[in-house]
Amino acid sequence: MEKLLITGVNGLLGQKLLEQADSKFEISAIDLHEERFNKKIKFEYRKLDLTDRRAVKEVILSYCPDYLINTAAMTDVDGCESQKEKCWKINVQAVDNLLHATRKIGTKIVHLSSDYIFNGKNGPYSENSVPKPLGYYGKSKLASENLLIASELDYAIVRTMVLYGYGIKIRPNFVTWLIEKLKQDEKVTIVTDQFGNPTLADDLATAIFKIIERKKWDLYHISGSELIDRYHFALKVADIFKLNKNLITTITTPELKQPALRPLKSGFIIDKAAAELGIEMSDVEEGLKKFKKQYKKFKLF
Repeated sequence: MEKLLITGVNGLLGQKLLEQADSKFEISAIDLHEERFNKKIKFEYRKLDLTDRRAVKEVILSYCPDYLINTAAMTDVDGCESQKEKCWKINVQAVDNLLHATRKIGTKIVHLSSDYIFNGKNGPYSENSVPKPLGYYGKSKLASENLLIASELDYAIVRTMVLYGYGIKIRPNFVTWLIEKLKQDEKVTIVTDQFGNPTLADDLATAIFKIIERKKWDLYHISGSELIDRYHFALKVADIFKLNKNLITTITTPELKQPALRPLKSGFIIDKAAAELGIEMSDVEEGLKKFKKQYKKFKLF
């Protein structure tokens, strides 16, 4: 069997990749936690700090993976503004460490990136759109992309956005956070001026394995198929889960006074990925219905 290494395996996307890779690959995985979160699937796990260049090289050469899917990143966009050095180490230097370690063994890499590399003034964006990041998080993700482009390895860059889903011990994402607030009859304030394509993590994982299966080493925008503003997305979540939408009130992004600027009119054109990978990404309602089945399965709702 071919060998697959997943970084950030305890995160939401990492867990979905693990579930879909089971039985298809000889799996090894790394994360910062002492233990792996998924104890049911058989794979080799190691705790590893990707910013430690020597340790990364040692682990990579011990596994010699055919493929590496890098989901690890610092995604706290406000934290990236206040902790620029930490952000750069995790989002850029760690990628350089992975490339340095895999270059000699020819590992093929799938690297996750973000819509935050765009300024959000004229979305939705295609793969040919010119990046203009607003904040440090976006700048770090663009820098990591450039490292891949300059490398001599086969790679795919997957830009995605507004990722949601259920996983073991994962940090709250927009949908899980919203559901829990509304279940507890708490009022929430949601922005009306941020547009994007909500993306079910399961769909994204499926698309990533299509890249590997079809050997499509290229740049892809992969997200949910429907562009929607965050407020109306929240209303849709309330509808699907039969929660009280009257608890949802509106606000604009400038009123929040957040440290990091957000790309407001974002969104992706996913025609290239759909055509070349043969994938069909869920729209908002389809994705949330799939997600609700997961919630019921784990008796969370």
